Amino acid sequence: MNNNLNLLSDYFRQKYGERLQKVSIDAGFTCPNRDGKSGIGGCTYCNNSAFNPSYCSPKKDIKQQILEGIEFHQKRYRRAKKFLAYFQPYSNTYADINKLRKIFFEALEIEDIAGISVSTRPDCINIETAELLAEIAKYKIVILEIGIESVRDKTLKRINRGHSFKETIKSFEIANKFNLFTTGHYILGLPGESREDILNDVEILNSLPMNAIKLHQLQIIRNTAMEKDFRNNPNDYQLFELPEYINFVVEFAKKLRKDILIDRFAGEVPPEYLCAPDWGFIRYDKILQLIKNKF
Repeated sequence: MNNNLNLLSDYFRQKYGERLQKVSIDAGFTCPNRDGKSGIGGCTYCNNSAFNPSYCSPKKDIKQQILEGIEFHQKRYRRAKKFLAYFQPYSNTYADINKLRKIFFEALEIEDIAGISVSTRPDCINIETAELLAEIAKYKIVILEIGIESVRDKTLKRINRGHSFKETIKSFEIANKFNLFTTGHYILGLPGESREDILNDVEILNSLPMNAIKLHQLQIIRNTAMEKDFRNNPNDYQLFELPEYINFVVEFAKKLRKDILIDRFAGEVPPEYLCAPDWGFIRYDKILQLIKNKF
């Protein structure tokens, strides 16, 4: 049992001496389960508009998005001075290596950018991409965020991920070979997965060579395939109410390997995009405080 609250934000403060704030960028990527390579329609739960900040748009160039993002965060977090260019929407390694090089280095040229955080899928990571990120990591901060979502192929198929868990394992092994800092995304409460299943997953997650984890409670987003499935098959979904989630995610976190840092405990979606569950208007910092109190 790991009773320590190992937050990635605290690790960054200790290592770099101050807060590192992510600035989201939409560089115009897509996904292999959208363009037909692995499937069409994308993940059933996905509506990128639900988490894209207002300044983040592929209609703007990368520099403009970053400068507007820095201005936005300096108003919201007045102590923010160092920033990570966060390539967030869709699969941000799903492109030719020369295009990736151009995009990543364009972001790194901006003065206050200390590094990059790149969010992607397991089937969009290969040796060539890992080599590029390792090259950048020699002089800048690099975080590779990999969408695990579930460890069960049955679930991955149902949510239209378009890859297997075997590919997830391979992606972390490639990243580990190049000593990349990795964060795994994992969703708690996907259809067909019980509370017991989720807690049992921790042993599998602990076996992955990852440095950090980002946890999300399942949220049903409006205008997604999952919203339709949720309405048609409500008994397949065990959504968390807030008090239960606080208790459960703390139990889950205490089972994690002691060296795994926690990037986030929960997702946050604007109310107009959210179908269920209804936690009221509560920001992530309040949820984090409830979790800290429980620890």
